Parts: sequence; C-alpha cells; structure tokens
Amino acid sequence: MALSLYTPSEVARTLADRARARRLDRGWTQQECAERAGIALSTLKVFEHSGKISLDRLLRLALVLGDLESFLLPLAAPPARSLDEIAARVAEPRRKYGVRRSRTKD
Repeated sequence: MALSLYTPSEVARTLADRARARRLDRGWTQQECAERAGIALSTLKVFEHSGKISLDRLLRLALVLGDLESFLLPLAAPPARSLDEIAARVAEPRRKYGVRRSRTKD
C-alpha cells in the first residue's frame, strides 16, 4: 500500500472546497450550479459542507465546472518504463468479458 499524506475525508473536503471556489469564480449561486449539473440543491449544499456526494453527482458537477477529464487520471495506466514495455502492452490480447456463446437446442 502506498503511503498517503491525506485521509479520504481530507480529500473529499478538498474536492468540495475546490468545487465551491470554481462555482464562485463563475459567479453562480448554489441553485444555478445545481440546476446546470442536474443535481438537487440539497445535494450540492451537503457536498460543499461535508464533502459527501455520490460519484455520479460529483462527475456531473465536474462537467459543468469544466474539470471532468481530470477524473480519468487516477485510473490511467502507469507510464511505460521502456519501449519493450510499450510493445508488450500493444501485443497483449485484450480480455473480453460477457461474451455470449450461442446455445444449441436439444
């Protein structure tokens, strides 16, 4: 496990503070921001106060605040350390999930 200087609660609080700052930079009230994001006003109020919000609603909020793509970074593949590693990644067959096989009738 990697060493972290932050707790999940601290990260959530920081995200809420940053979202609030972006909203205020745009001159939006909480009501305007919630309407643009398609979330309930109470959801936005709770988020800005506590940092608690569902992932779907957080992503909607990030979209209207212009920062949705940054949420892809945490799950991105780590950078390759060599050309051989790049070649190996390209050559690896992609795993397929949920492939249905046709059933034969008896």
